[in-house]
Amino acid sequence: MAIFLDESQVTELLDMESCIAALDDAFRDKGEGSATILPRRRLPFQGRRFHIMAASMLRTGYLGYKAYGASPGQDVMLYRAGEGIVAFLRGGTLGQIRTGAASGLATKYMARSDAAHLGCFGAGRQAETQMLAIARVRDLRSIHVYCRDAQRRRAFADRMTSLLEQEVRPVDTPAEAVRGRDIVVTITTSSDPVFDGNLLEPGTHINAAGGNVRINREIDEVAVTRAGTIAVDDMNAARLECGDLMWPIERGMLAWERVHELGRIVAGLMPGRRTEDEITLFESQGIALEDVAAASVVYERAIERGMGTPLPF
Repeated sequence: MAIFLDESQVTELLDMESCIAALDDAFRDKGEGSATILPRRRLPFQGRRFHIMAASMLRTGYLGYKAYGASPGQDVMLYRAGEGIVAFLRGGTLGQIRTGAASGLATKYMARSDAAHLGCFGAGRQAETQMLAIARVRDLRSIHVYCRDAQRRRAFADRMTSLLEQEVRPVDTPAEAVRGRDIVVTITTSSDPVFDGNLLEPGTHINAAGGNVRINREIDEVAVTRAGTIAVDDMNAARLECGDLMWPIERGMLAWERVHELGRIVAGLMPGRRTEDEITLFESQGIALEDVAAASVVYERAIERGMGTPLPF
């Protein structure tokens, strides 16, 4: 019998460390060819957009889809081979955690092992889980955060200082979130680049995680073309949605042949970085593989603890 899990139950059952581990397995499977995805599809609906995306994981037997946009919130439907639907989950918190976990995973495999100075663009709920995830995979010694609203960035810095139990410093300019940083995260709603790519230090790793619309860019062509290793969560999704890459590719500054899937790096089929001075870039569009992998963790823990509302199917 399938179960329903609400936002509070998902929050209780899914922690960042377990989500990163689940995504590690899922992306390794994708790199080895045993996990597949259907990129996000956007359907017009009453003046808005209905979004749906799906994934299957052959090794674990889980598959499912996420849908959102036609009503408030996000929903994840989880299936297991031979059983059918096993869980219906509210997907807001799950989506927030898995997006952070994807950046944490990319940082684990692509950032320098001694990377310790983080700069973050964005001060919303998604920025929170970006920081929490990166702090799980690197021993951070300093953290800077920038967004255009000074009051919001100060409040965010105070909250994250408490959560991380170390100082998160709000900075007044974009340059201060890039200079002297060896990890830079962008998790904004901006349609234009949020910093000057010339400011990047050699050896920096970038997680560009805020954009999934082809006309939007969070990082400029300088940042993109300075990167030696560029990874995406899925090539087909990137070709549909990644404005950061499409802009320089359409202008002949970059070729898709230079872009690789994160799964190949996680599976050990190629290195995440080639030198200590190389700039590396992970472009995160957000794919359903992350939702299904995270949802499977939540579901299995719910069954172990006897949680969830039984559904009549």
